[in-house]
Amino acid sequence: MGSSHSLPVPTTPAGRDGLAALLARPERAVIALDFDGTLAPIVPDPEQARAHPGAVPAIARIAPRVRSVAVVTGRPAGVAVRYGGFAGVPGLDRLVVLGQYGAERWEAARGEVRAPAPHPGVAAVQAELPGLLDRNGAWEGTAHIENKGGRAVAVHTRRATDPQAALEALREPLRILAERHGLIVEPGRMVLELRPPGMDKGVALTRYLRETDAGAVLYAGDDLGDLAAFGAVRKLRSDGPRGLLVCSGSAEVTELAEQADLVVDGPSGVVDLLTALADELDRTA
Repeated sequence: MGSSHSLPVPTTPAGRDGLAALLARPERAVIALDFDGTLAPIVPDPEQARAHPGAVPAIARIAPRVRSVAVVTGRPAGVAVRYGGFAGVPGLDRLVVLGQYGAERWEAARGEVRAPAPHPGVAAVQAELPGLLDRNGAWEGTAHIENKGGRAVAVHTRRATDPQAALEALREPLRILAERHGLIVEPGRMVLELRPPGMDKGVALTRYLRETDAGAVLYAGDDLGDLAAFGAVRKLRSDGPRGLLVCSGSAEVTELAEQADLVVDGPSGVVDLLTALADELDRTA
């Protein structure tokens, strides 16, 4: 997409229907966005991730025109708000962050995080992880532990000499550890996340779309964790809200691109798409 931010055409009939429904009734549309890799570029240290500079201005332009904008992320909601720079921004009253795959919720209009008690298995896993990594030769610079607010634990291998080999070596030991404490392992881009079962982006998105009585949804993601949200949109649009599935493209993950109605060039492409949507809604207002 060029500087004029022309609106791209989805490659599938269902995607074109979803975009048409969004443009026809924006007041009933939900724009749902993953955070890492979609709004924020992927970086070696997850604690250094920040939203693309154009993300908040683009969201602030489109949010007043739609039912809501929802950031759906595996990160704690408060962390996504902080790294995204979402708090106290004019025009973001309709922004909601569904953190920890929907277990936590932050609404810009309220400015506070609501969440249930953490799963006890997360603390147990957190305590055992350093020893497990050490025993598997994946400690000191090879694997990095990220504590997600006591609600999940992620093991990143991006800093390893061979990140993919490190990921594969840790997959089975981490599965056994997670199972022992009632957790599951969710794979991602050079990361394995241990978290409670029964909650994923598909479940979180479906609940939110029903709650808001959405007539159309755009969902944008980049990673394996977004496949559940893609599946939820496909299921819903068979007899409910029309949907547009957008992949924030990367060379690391191709599964999502194969299932998307539209592929854009990473977070900058997502920002361009949101800006193009805002331009189109301004023209048709």
